[in-house]
Amino acid sequence: MPFPSIFETSTTEECLNRLEKLANETKPQWGKMNAAQVLAHLNVPYDAANGKIKLNPNFMVKLMMKLFIKKVIVGDKPYKTNSPTAKEFIISEERDFEKEKALLIANITETEKHGKAYFEGKISSSMGALTSREWDVMFYKHLDHHFIQFGI
Repeated sequence: MPFPSIFETSTTEECLNRLEKLANETKPQWGKMNAAQVLAHLNVPYDAANGKIKLNPNFMVKLMMKLFIKKVIVGDKPYKTNSPTAKEFIISEERDFEKEKALLIANITETEKHGKAYFEGKISSSMGALTSREWDVMFYKHLDHHFIQFGI
């Protein structure tokens, strides 16, 4: 299944329109995180890609990611419901919904502005160098997965 490009204005608008339908009170159809926690969770890959946070997986984790998990993350199939999440992406403490939403909006729009060239060959701390299309799929697919989780 081909995913829309997060580098296209129309995709950014679609994602932001869907995000506007999410409320702090919206209940997930699966999973343990509430809406504010999911927004914080969605910010993690953007923050890692842009150097705002540092993820330091060990050698074995990197090897497993490259050999087995990368194709799930950047592949053409949607994520399964209740898929396991890396510990760095688990948000268990309460978060401020509006703050996390504003950060996610900024991350989505910043990613579109950076464009494909910025992400081509950019290093992922857990998967090594990725193509711009791999970054593109990872960002969109992750957003879409959690938007579906919350019925938006």
